[in-house]
Order: sequence, then C-alpha cells, then structure tokens
Amino acid sequence: MPHIDLSLGTISYEDTGSGPAVLLLHGLVQNATVWREVAADLAADHRVIVPTLPYGSHAIPLKPDADLTPLSTAHLIGEFADALGLPEDTVFVENDAGRLQQLAAERPKRVGRMVIAGCEAFDNYPPKGGGTMMAAAAKLPGGIRLLALALTPRPLRRIPGTGFAVMTAKGVPHELTDGWLKPLRTDGAVRADLVKYLNGTRKTEMLEASSKLADFPNPALVVWGRQDRMMPPEHGRLLAQLIPGAEYLELDDCGTLIPVDRPQALAEAVRRFAAAHPA
Repeated sequence: MPHIDLSLGTISYEDTGSGPAVLLLHGLVQNATVWREVAADLAADHRVIVPTLPYGSHAIPLKPDADLTPLSTAHLIGEFADALGLPEDTVFVENDAGRLQQLAAERPKRVGRMVIAGCEAFDNYPPKGGGTMMAAAAKLPGGIRLLALALTPRPLRRIPGTGFAVMTAKGVPHELTDGWLKPLRTDGAVRADLVKYLNGTRKTEMLEASSKLADFPNPALVVWGRQDRMMPPEHGRLLAQLIPGAEYLELDDCGTLIPVDRPQALAEAVRRFAAAHPA
C-alpha cells in the first residue's frame, strides 16, 4: 500500500482504477477496508483513492508532537488531496465522520463535489452511542484499550445497541472488525493518536461548520440510511436543505455504515451524482 508523508505524519492509502477522481473517507476505529466493495465497484470507471486516516485503526502512528484534533484532521484531508495533486473537481465522499463538512466550510474550493453519507452533524457530536462511549473512554487512563479489548470477542460485537452493532442493519463482517481493533489493542502510539483526537473535540464545531455550508458553491449529495440509529436521518434532510442545490437520497435496510449495508447502492449514487455534475 502506498503512503505519503504529510505535516502530521505518514498516511497510507489505496489508489485504484482510472477516470474522474473519487476520494473515500471513513470514520473512527475503521480503515480503508470499510470501503472495499464501494471502491471495487467505482474503480470500473473512476480513479478511487481511499486513505486510512489516523482514527485508531491506522498502522503507522503520527508524529509524537502532531497537533491532532478533528479540525486539524479536516485540514489534513485537504493537504492529502493537495499532495496527491487531485483535481479541483474530485468527488469527496465521507461516511460516519464530519471532517468533510469542516473542510468544505474552511476550504470550499478544495472540495469540488461533495457526498455526505450518514455523518455526524449539528449537535449530534460526539454522536450518540459509540461516539459518546469513546469520548468518555478517552478521558480515562487505559480506557481506549479496555474498550478495544471489550469489543474483541466476536459474540459481544452482535449485542444490539453496542459497539459496531448499532451502526449497521446487517452487521460488520468479523474480518473487518478484527483489522480495525488490532492497532488499538497492540500499539500504544496509535491509541495515543486516537485519545488526542477525541480529547481535541469541541462540542460546537459541527454547528460552526454547518453554519458555513449555506455558502458551499459546489454540487452536493446527501445520502442517509433510513434505519440509522446513530446519525438521525432528519439531520441528513436538514443538511440537504441547508446546502444550496443539494440532492438527498435515503436508503432502506441501512444504518450508519452505508458502505457495509448498501455498498452497491452507494456506489451507484456516487456514480450518478458525478455524471450529473461533470467537471
């Protein structure tokens, strides 16, 4: 897997296919593998770039002095796109986080076309359920490692309303979860990155970002899971109303992790959106 050195540290990424560029962005305690089915679909006619962001499932810890916060991560995504020379019309797609909204608010010209897919927004920050649990664990010595260990036994992952179970309608494949949790169990520097990120969260920052999205000048699509129990579907509808000209799509049999629950539907939505708004 290629990697690139940026201001906060080294970021690994996948880069497949050819054609118009699509950048896929994952959420906390995940890596590029959450996008595997969507990426394989889109790579048939697009260049698909999938970075593994420093969210606790990354293999390469950041620099020890990295100023890692949600906002600095949003800027890091922009820096990543700049460093790869991604064109201004790149389609940015984010699931289960809010950094794309922050980047669009701070650097709207960098985000040529935007797809927000089931993300934290407005006052749902940190998001209820897993987000608030991780925020609380980050404030306790050893809390993040204990949380990762608690989610390691496979039977516990299926308990309704807990961990990754609350995020999907059909469940996350165990081989994905195994890979996501391993760095948090085994690497103290990776845990330190996630703790730094979580403790750098400001309760009002998503509200601040959304206040600027009414001025976003580029095409946008909002996709949400109708059965999402972590990110309220009404927030998706509000985002679509807020962003000028934004389209809205709600998918059935789908929770927060749209790339897991409805990968083909999401890939097709991105494909149609990119074709409807050519460079």
